[in-house]
Amino acid sequence: MTKREAIFPASRHALYEEHGYSAAIRSGDLLFVSGQVGSRADGSPEPEFEAQVELAFDNLKATLAAAGCGFDDIVDVTTFHSDPEQQFGAIMKVKQQIFGTPPYPNWTAVGVNWLAGFDFEIKVIARIPG
Repeated sequence: MTKREAIFPASRHALYEEHGYSAAIRSGDLLFVSGQVGSRADGSPEPEFEAQVELAFDNLKATLAAAGCGFDDIVDVTTFHSDPEQQFGAIMKVKQQIFGTPPYPNWTAVGVNWLAGFDFEIKVIARIPG
């Protein structure tokens, strides 16, 4: 049986300790990344929405890098949105900067009514390169 290994980025924010979870878990050649939000180093939300989305992707990038992965290694994405109808344009703008060319990863977007003070969260599954 493959043992799970906790992965944390070098710039680990306060939320991991405060809420008791790992940034990601490596299991074999798969990386399961916990929901990443647009948090500052102290764990507080970035107040401007598009900047919050960009910061969530920056936090995701740092977590992927800690496991030797990048955005091209992502196979599945789930995002959570506090107001999808109003936020869609800003999210798509940032998404296109990250995933601008095919093949795109699987993507599921879910509207929610609470994200612990945040408005956007992204979690992914990635395959760890060779």
